[in-house]
Amino acid sequence: MPAQLLEGKIIAAEIKDKLKQEIASLGKKPVLASIIVGENAGAESYCKSQAKTAEGLGIEYRLERLSADTTQASLVDFIKKLNNDNSVNGIIIQMPLPKQIDYKSISSFIAPDKDIEGMHPQNLGKVLMGKAKIAPCTASAAFALIEATGVNLYGKEVVIVGHSEIVGKPLSLLLLEKFATVTVCHIGTSDAGKLVDHVKKAEILVVAVGKAGLIKGEWIKESAIVIDVGINRINDKIVGDVEFEEAAERAAYITPVPGGVGPLTVTMLMRNLVEAAKIQQR
Repeated sequence: MPAQLLEGKIIAAEIKDKLKQEIASLGKKPVLASIIVGENAGAESYCKSQAKTAEGLGIEYRLERLSADTTQASLVDFIKKLNNDNSVNGIIIQMPLPKQIDYKSISSFIAPDKDIEGMHPQNLGKVLMGKAKIAPCTASAAFALIEATGVNLYGKEVVIVGHSEIVGKPLSLLLLEKFATVTVCHIGTSDAGKLVDHVKKAEILVVAVGKAGLIKGEWIKESAIVIDVGINRINDKIVGDVEFEEAAERAAYITPVPGGVGPLTVTMLMRNLVEAAKIQQR
């Protein structure tokens, strides 16, 4: 029997309903400042999605444009200005950044209670301690999709392919809090010829690499839950990291690409913004 689709927009709609109630209780519109440096089609598209979602929730969205030749020092100064602006509740920096800016360190300059991507070291530390109020958006989206199946995570064999700071690492910590048994695979696992063995035992599989068809459908365990975070463009078609048709014949649940994790990620960003506004009020 073909897998049931886990569509992000359905779960996102439920979260948005709750967010509208929380926003109403704040007494004022939360304000999101989005910084884009230079021009990039992907970043522009993401900004449009953010702006549309924000408008639907009653959130004020401010797009701050900086030139492509902006230096790291200038960007840090601009971030500090937003940190000190009491009208701004959340800050996000759009990727990619120009090569003169160190994208790995720039998140640490955002005030932790305005870091709605959850990438400040302090916020990542709270994820580690199981006390996260604001967690990385894509990891949170993948976690929400898993929970939407109603699965009891206690003792479940979870395999995450990809160990990025955005998805793999924080998601592994969120799942460990629920006492799942988590294995994180990466390039070393693949080079050692052990990736297939790990994937085949996964009751829950999350793939976030960015390589089309990396995970073969025949590797999927019967009745597994498959969360495909990958986004790849192949001949004007968007596909994930998992061979979808073959995997869908074996899995119990699977995310479509596009339409799975993506629509939920922006909603998680707005959820983090509302949480940030509540923290600032307190």
